Amino acid sequence: MSETGKYVLVVAVAAVVIALDQATKVWVASEMQLHQSIPIFSWFNLTYVRNPGAAFSLFADHSSAFRIPFFALVFVLAGGAIAFFVHQTPASQKSVLAACGLVLGGALGNLIDRIAYGEVIDFADAHWAGMHWPAFNVADACISVGVGLLLLRGVFVRDDRNDEAERPAAA
Repeated sequence: MSETGKYVLVVAVAAVVIALDQATKVWVASEMQLHQSIPIFSWFNLTYVRNPGAAFSLFADHSSAFRIPFFALVFVLAGGAIAFFVHQTPASQKSVLAACGLVLGGALGNLIDRIAYGEVIDFADAHWAGMHWPAFNVADACISVGVGLLLLRGVFVRDDRNDEAERPAAA
């Protein structure tokens, strides 16, 4: 893959994430009533909720005049960090680049909601044995999967590029 191709991959993955995220949110908002819940499996419901805060409703009690600019700034900083990381990543590391696209697309998908509605539409409602995970959406899932892939790669995949600098020169 070319150097330009790595940016195309990241943007393409992010675009797919945004399209899926926004399409599912539009469907939920148009087909369900707020707080309506539809059982899908014994451990999973579609439940239409709106979250004015971040993960686990962090900052939900702050005014939208604070939240929207704050989350926009967080996106700009995170997006800049992702862009820098992508720039530093070799084009051959497609899984890393795709993971960056997942994170970027998820972050932008939720930012779109914050700007359009002042809150994020969530609908995936997982529960098991009396334990309930906070509702989430496609963007949240993609951010989590992308970060998880990056962490797993960081832990389990050895970066051989650094080995060359540590090896003594052949005589």
